[in-house]
Amino acid sequence: PIRPTDEEGRAMGRGLIAGASHGVLAVLDPQTGFPMASRIAIVRGADGTPVTLISDLSHHTGALRADPRCSLLLGEPGKKGDPLTHPRLTLQSRARFLTRDQEGFGAMRDLYLAQYPKAKLYIDFLDFSFARLEVVSAHLNGGFGKAYLMTPEDLDLPAPSA
Repeated sequence: PIRPTDEEGRAMGRGLIAGASHGVLAVLDPQTGFPMASRIAIVRGADGTPVTLISDLSHHTGALRADPRCSLLLGEPGKKGDPLTHPRLTLQSRARFLTRDQEGFGAMRDLYLAQYPKAKLYIDFLDFSFARLEVVSAHLNGGFGKAYLMTPEDLDLPAPSA
């Protein structure tokens, strides 16, 4: 059953976002119409929104350009125990691209390189841009019997832009 969203759930969700360096991005494949998942690296933008560096050559970029609706799964199972007892958070999101000709690209580049310095090898390639994953809603599974539906506000994230 879904629990009423409480401070324990909010704190768990915020912690999963704050501690994430990568996640699994799910998109709708425009060729097949089926979901497709890919592991991505993420940083948190200045407002906390998850952001990823993305290449136009990747299949998931084309999918996001065709349909920006996506999900980002955060949370890893621990080294011991049942993986289903470890918390995980699915962020239902809308991708907004930030290209090198837009204001804020340089600051995002600096932020990304601070977390992933090896990305300096490719971040300036012309096919790379950033995708902000603006959260529309969230589903937190904090372990058995700890399921929550959440809003961006519950996670201290801004509401998605129109």
